Amino acid sequence: MSKEMKELQKRWNSMMDAVHSNSHVVAFMNSRVGRYLDDHPFVALSLLIFMAASALPVAFFLLFVAVTAVTACVGVILMEGFLITLGGVTLFCVLGGLGMLSLAVSGVLSVCYISLTTLLNYWPVPKSLSKKEIGNGSAFLPSSPLDIDQDAANKKSE
Repeated sequence: MSKEMKELQKRWNSMMDAVHSNSHVVAFMNSRVGRYLDDHPFVALSLLIFMAASALPVAFFLLFVAVTAVTACVGVILMEGFLITLGGVTLFCVLGGLGMLSLAVSGVLSVCYISLTTLLNYWPVPKSLSKKEIGNGSAFLPSSPLDIDQDAANKKSE
């Protein structure tokens, strides 16, 4: 045998000794499954090949699961952002409409107030009333219940 081959065999034996002296390997080889695989090398080789061959599909599946989970989280965040934006725009439109409605109602009420005060300024006032009676509004109200009865009697006689 060549010198290189002997060195390769020596390195291989040292690596195998390191593997066989590992406490986990010793514990596995002392178990029932380890003893069975030690007695049936074809089954052990088949299991090793299956595990090696299935590592790549399992890795791709786990990668697919991780990418799908991240995509779902990002999609949920984007959907939530879209819905919050849509809700904000809707709230802005509703509040804008309420603002315009309040401006319109206050405009109508202001026009009504100005119109009524202008009409009341042109309302004929008897000359006998003092400015004080007109100012406090007592000129437009009957001063006693008898005045109400006299007003009713006057209307009947007419």
